[in-house]
Amino acid sequence: MDSETSEPVPAPGGDELTSPPSTAVADPGAAPGDGAPGAGTAAAAGAGAAAEAARKRRRGRWAVEWAIVLVVALAVALGVRAYVVQTFFIPSASMEPTLLIGDRIIVDKLSYHLHDVHRGDIVVFGRPPGEAALNINDLVKRVIGLPGETISSQGDNVLINGHVLKEPWLTKGTKLGPPITPFVIPANDYFVMGDNRSDSQDSRFFGPIPRSLIVGRVVMRIWPLSHISFF
Repeated sequence: MDSETSEPVPAPGGDELTSPPSTAVADPGAAPGDGAPGAGTAAAAGAGAAAEAARKRRRGRWAVEWAIVLVVALAVALGVRAYVVQTFFIPSASMEPTLLIGDRIIVDKLSYHLHDVHRGDIVVFGRPPGEAALNINDLVKRVIGLPGETISSQGDNVLINGHVLKEPWLTKGTKLGPPITPFVIPANDYFVMGDNRSDSQDSRFFGPIPRSLIVGRVVMRIWPLSHISFF
């Protein structure tokens, strides 16, 4: 039986088919069956090696890109922590019932570069020289007295320039505990106290704190989730 031909076959109407029905010739100069052994395998192997090299290049680019992303993210996180916000853990009961032991808070470190410290702000500050607990680096209290004011106490009330200070942040019936010895708060200093007045080591013990020690203002409690709140 004659074998099929690869010559173009005239199509009806005089046009020629541009390719034979099903016959493919790898080497036009070779007779059928005379192709070099393994030529197809070598071509496939070469294509596989090229694909693997491309995959390796993609993996390398992916690794470099993620390394850059991580470095940038770390730099941003460190910058945010240093200049914008920072989280702190509450270790004592001096600010109860406002802040409880184990609470985690966010401190805004930028706001006091934009405006003054206000009475009633809850602030985190570095350990003042008069603080006896050397193992404490930072404390959290509420700002009660401002620079230039005369502060004192009468009974369970705080007096500012001889007038009773209204303190809506305190629980009704809060006892003052140790009294406040009358004195004038120096310029750039702040008198701070814990909301748990009878169980707080504050400016009644270590004196007013300089503004330079203030880390920032407490703006939010983020833990526990059931007590998330803003200040």
